[in-house]
Amino acid sequence: MYKICSNCVMDTTDKQIKFNENGICDHCQNFKINIKPNWHTNDKSFSELEKIAKKIKLEGAGKDFDCIIGLSGGLDSSYTAYIAKEVLGLRPLLFHVDAGWNTDQAVSNIEKLVNGLGIELFTEVINWKEMQDLQVAFLKSQIPDQDIPQDTAFFSALYMFARKNKIKYVLTGGNNSTECCREPVEWGGYPGIDKILIQDIHKRFGSRELKTFPITDAFVYKIFYHKILGMKVFKPLDLVPYIKEDAENLLKEKYGWKSFQHKHHESRFTRFYEDFWMPRKYGYEKRRAHFSSLIMTGQMKRDEAIERLKNSEMDDKFIRSEFEFIANKLGLSVHELQEIFDGKNKSFHDYKNKYKIFNLGGRLLNILGLERRQYR
Repeated sequence: MYKICSNCVMDTTDKQIKFNENGICDHCQNFKINIKPNWHTNDKSFSELEKIAKKIKLEGAGKDFDCIIGLSGGLDSSYTAYIAKEVLGLRPLLFHVDAGWNTDQAVSNIEKLVNGLGIELFTEVINWKEMQDLQVAFLKSQIPDQDIPQDTAFFSALYMFARKNKIKYVLTGGNNSTECCREPVEWGGYPGIDKILIQDIHKRFGSRELKTFPITDAFVYKIFYHKILGMKVFKPLDLVPYIKEDAENLLKEKYGWKSFQHKHHESRFTRFYEDFWMPRKYGYEKRRAHFSSLIMTGQMKRDEAIERLKNSEMDDKFIRSEFEFIANKLGLSVHELQEIFDGKNKSFHDYKNKYKIFNLGGRLLNILGLERRQYR
């Protein structure tokens, strides 16, 4: 029986969702019990922020950069760059990974931010033929999470570069303000980079050897990069007031930065996959998690979210045009892409993976309080 939360817009398309006697879902309950009481953006948190910044500056003294920030052109990473440079006085290197799907708006935002902040940018371009081959393989695998190839490239390239150039601190745009409601794994929120899953899918459906494509397995990242090399990940947006609309307005006024219609629209493929492919093919609507995060943090009204969810962020004419563009860019005919879309849906469970280990690790992080979002 279909049911939707009485407080946010998460619903029973999240197969493990639970509701209390008032119809409030466990995502909202988790926010109230575990996240909100432990999330502070006051003078005390800013003092903690300054201490961390001081440590980063001290350990980065004499180096070209004291930290690195992955920049997509979207709001979270752009505002992180602003906080790092203008508020904390850090000397970050902005690192962008071009996987072949940048929107013109994302490119423009990156250029304006780099010029406005006076920060150096390094762009790593992924071998397109390998990117294309892996993405087609994932489409043919029929699993919901079609952004694994891009996410893997973004994350892996950044950490490989940081390691090579001995940059210890990585600043990310991860935050509670707009991401406190974690999307379920079945919706495509696969936990970390699973090299076994990637290799199995590519072995079955790929046709080109991945000679240069960056893949840093989650365990290599957690153990080798963190424990042995001592790299640190820092989320400054969790220690400062971060209101989506206010941050957008600040970046617009200062740098001419332009906001996107919705989260993740800086990538043309991600926009297509999240707004069309996933909801139409699998029935999973990531906007539910995105909007619910904003509802829980008081930045969006539930009625507004319900109204937005009635329609796609893209109209039918634009979707048809994007469908053709995606097919052509991936070396497929429109008919071939349509055949994949109409094919039988599968999940990562149909392929070799390390999910059981990831799941155990995620639950352990919840128990220890190192990850307070719902993990499932």
